[in-house]
Amino acid sequence: MPVFKAPFNGYSVKFSPFYESRLAVATAQNFGILGNGKIHVLELSPGPPGVTESVSFDTADAVYDVSWSESHDSVLVAAVGDGSVKIYDTALPPPSNPIRSFQEHAREVHSVDYNPTRRDSFLTASWDDTVKLWAMDRPASIRTFKEHAYCVYQAVWNPKHGDVFASASGDCTLRIWDVREPGSTMIIPGHDFEILSCDWNKYDDCVLATSSVDKTIKVWDVRSYRAPLAVLHGHGYAVRKVKFSPHRRSLIASCSYDMSVCLWDYMVEDALVGRYDHHTEFAVGIDMSVLVEGLMASTGWDELVYVWQQGMDPRAI
Repeated sequence: MPVFKAPFNGYSVKFSPFYESRLAVATAQNFGILGNGKIHVLELSPGPPGVTESVSFDTADAVYDVSWSESHDSVLVAAVGDGSVKIYDTALPPPSNPIRSFQEHAREVHSVDYNPTRRDSFLTASWDDTVKLWAMDRPASIRTFKEHAYCVYQAVWNPKHGDVFASASGDCTLRIWDVREPGSTMIIPGHDFEILSCDWNKYDDCVLATSSVDKTIKVWDVRSYRAPLAVLHGHGYAVRKVKFSPHRRSLIASCSYDMSVCLWDYMVEDALVGRYDHHTEFAVGIDMSVLVEGLMASTGWDELVYVWQQGMDPRAI
């Protein structure tokens, strides 16, 4: 399977929702602590080397996350360590990019998520404890959501309801929001330690998963959230990212500071159904292709991006 070596440490990888062979990677120099960043747009190919870089964009600070536009096939949004949110058009040469730059967050922007149903807006989550709602055609953010008491590590749209999103925070809570409401509509004290990631089930819009510093993944039903539907044990360190499959209702992918990528079926007793130990440093980015069932990608601090089919060894090239 294809492997791409980046000059910096990997932070996030995202498949294009328009082209099955395209993906974007967010990277940061010096583990994101100090230095520059770089966004790579990669193309998969059937023959060797299997993956090539089509274009890259340099940034003055770390890039922690990227999200493809759901309405323009060449546009992506980047979450940057200097608090900025940058828009890139991959069809234009690097000197013409970024095409937009928003500077509102007071600290690092840690995640970005494009609205998959409305396709006209996106969310950013920041270490300044806030989530912001943006639209491409607006000169400033539409709204700021400020309830969390610590860093917001991720904010993700509900896959069916274009006004609803969830946010995961270092204050150990998961919050559900409706942009039509003045405040959060639900607060779930999900873990005893920082919640690093969350994602919605793509087939049940009331179910979502959280991952935490406590090494666990928990699956929740917002209709009855006093106790989780499932608690998944298997990672040895903090679980950095969790992602529901776009193709299988009960399948979840995760990556961790234990350097592994895991696959889970939360509806069966032996929930851990796959484990990949291809990274040699913290595994921090994971994605599953919407267009190709079973196609996965991961990135980590070892500066590598792996793309592979479920059930295969990512290192078998």
